[in-house]
Amino acid sequence: MLHFITDPKDPKLDFVKDDPVRPEIPVEFRVGKDRFVASIGDETPLAMVCVNLLNYVPSAVEELGEAVEEVNTAVFYTIWSYAPGAGRELLMQTVAQIKERFPTITRFVTLSPKTEMAKRFHTKNGATTFRENSESVNYEYPNNK
Repeated sequence: MLHFITDPKDPKLDFVKDDPVRPEIPVEFRVGKDRFVASIGDETPLAMVCVNLLNYVPSAVEELGEAVEEVNTAVFYTIWSYAPGAGRELLMQTVAQIKERFPTITRFVTLSPKTEMAKRFHTKNGATTFRENSESVNYEYPNNK
């Protein structure tokens, strides 16, 4: 089952300590206006992803969280899983739910580390390289309406 975590007191946020991609980002930052964590699984998550809704494609972590008037871009800035295939399933379910809940979102991008694992994961799941930055890569997923 897909869960959007928006409450900073949600006990599932304890699992953020396991984030291998962006462990330096505090839990408090991950939920707020236009920011949430999505997970699949019941009590114990099978996978988690952190999302920031913006109106641009950030090139660095420091550009996340900026307040914007109208959002049109979902930025997946970290994802990890505890079970094989769960990351892919979470990503697909999260995209579908964002399309339903946030009709102004027309772009789905990542702010990924420059690793072969990130590249394999995103390209295998249908994304293409949008832009390579000094310390990250933005992959873009098609918005098949």
